[in-house]
Amino acid sequence: MKEVTIIGLGSMGSAMATVLLEKGYQVHTWNRSPHKAETLVAKGARYVPTVGEAIRASKTSIVCVSDYAASREVLDHEDARAALSGRTVLQLSTGSPQQARDFGAWMLGLGANYLDGAIAASPSQIGNPEAAIFFSGSKAAYDENEDMIERLAGYAPFLGEKVSAASTTDLAFLAYLFAAYIGFFHAARIMESDGLDVDHLGQLIASISPMIGDVMKYEGEVIHRAQFDQPQTSLHTCMVTIELLLQQASEAGMNNDFPVFAERMFSRAIQDGYGNEEVAALVKTLR
Repeated sequence: MKEVTIIGLGSMGSAMATVLLEKGYQVHTWNRSPHKAETLVAKGARYVPTVGEAIRASKTSIVCVSDYAASREVLDHEDARAALSGRTVLQLSTGSPQQARDFGAWMLGLGANYLDGAIAASPSQIGNPEAAIFFSGSKAAYDENEDMIERLAGYAPFLGEKVSAASTTDLAFLAYLFAAYIGFFHAARIMESDGLDVDHLGQLIASISPMIGDVMKYEGEVIHRAQFDQPQTSLHTCMVTIELLLQQASEAGMNNDFPVFAERMFSRAIQDGYGNEEVAALVKTLR
């Protein structure tokens, strides 16, 4: 029977433990509040009373607590530190790229194989095809645990041995997501201003998401190749739409924070001389 230790039984840690139990893994667990393990124990998990013992219980330990500081607090005890030598740690707590670098260096100093991960999914999505987890760090640790990783997420790429790559990629994705949130919520107000149903907008976005993905893939390639001078959509063209957004907000008497922000960003790029280039040239102003 394949074994794994899960340290941290919040909603995400519990979701991973549940999925792995269902997939036939022997799951050893530890949590500061032991009562959180009761449901898992009833399903076949084993609760271990100390962190050091939990680490020794299996070759691989998944750490999923609130952040890297909490991870350090949990593991920075003599028994736990001693147990880490020769073991593999999959860090799935939330943190910055620099925190990933620092934590990875600490793990290596203790003799552990270290794989840093960033979860781009909700607890309810874990174990399903739509779940995504990014990994970076030890390729050997990834390869050894690939079967388990694939049980947790349908999309779980290894992004390289630069230990910060997973955290950096996750933050890049979240920057895109949160900008999309703001755009969508402003779009909801546009719909409401004309008495239209917002849920129809959500259905529309879901339907055309593959097209949006293709657009973002194209813009990423433009930036990577620095080929801005043959625009499909220029900054000047985009500015026409932004001016319409400002006009609509004024006519509807609604909040205009989003189009004002967009107008400021695009105006700066045009002032920098990129108006006739592909919209991705805005990245040159951001640089």
